[in-house]
Amino acid sequence: MLSLRQDISVVAVDDGMVLLDERTGRYYQVNGSGAVVLGVLLEGGGEDEAADALTERYDVLRERALADAAEIIRRLRTTGLVTA
Repeated sequence: MLSLRQDISVVAVDDGMVLLDERTGRYYQVNGSGAVVLGVLLEGGGEDEAADALTERYDVLRERALADAAEIIRRLRTTGLVTA
């Protein structure tokens, strides 16, 4: 299960979310689909649930939603915003 690091603050905005890494002072912005995926992760869901949420919210095929969710999660890991 992924979760945000404790020192990451999140604010919802009109077109996604803004995350602040309080250790570095660096801001990150995720778009609407990123916000959907992150919201599922914050509620304890995983990649499959995130893909389901994307297909419900947007008119995309499940394969595309799975690829998008995986990429968003990869970027969250790469930037160190989430922990496993």
